[in-house]
Amino acid sequence: MSSLLKWSPFRRARAVGEWNPLRQMEDWDSRMERLLRDWPLGLDARESLTLPDWSPKVDITEDEKEYLVKAEVPGVKKEDLKVRIDDGALTLSGERRAELEEKGKTFHRMERSYGRFERSFLLPSDVDPAGVTSDSKDGLLRVHLPKKTIPSPKSAEIPIE
Repeated sequence: MSSLLKWSPFRRARAVGEWNPLRQMEDWDSRMERLLRDWPLGLDARESLTLPDWSPKVDITEDEKEYLVKAEVPGVKKEDLKVRIDDGALTLSGERRAELEEKGKTFHRMERSYGRFERSFLLPSDVDPAGVTSDSKDGLLRVHLPKKTIPSPKSAEIPIE
């Protein structure tokens, strides 16, 4: 049998020392963080790779008058929601705050996510930003994006010279 077939990275790792896959993942993570930190655009790995703890599910529908964005935001107070339009993008943001632990109460399971969220969507060119409205009721944020009224083109005969 050739020596190549007998060689195994696991066998070698055990011979040299204890092989720890979690340690190798930590090393890889720190190398990636350094790479992103030293990126020419100046990205900070902690900021660029940070994902929100939760993100609301969204439905977007369209009819002849408007686009309608419905976002599920149960447990988020109206004052903790923000809707804005910047440079042709709709941004929904907010925060679902964790319930404070009360004395005498034991939490056996906490599966709901808490924290800040932000979702952005590019707007179609026919949205009228001046007429956008939103409302929040029963854990549902609704954003109405009216369409611009585009005048129908007038027909005219063009003389041929």
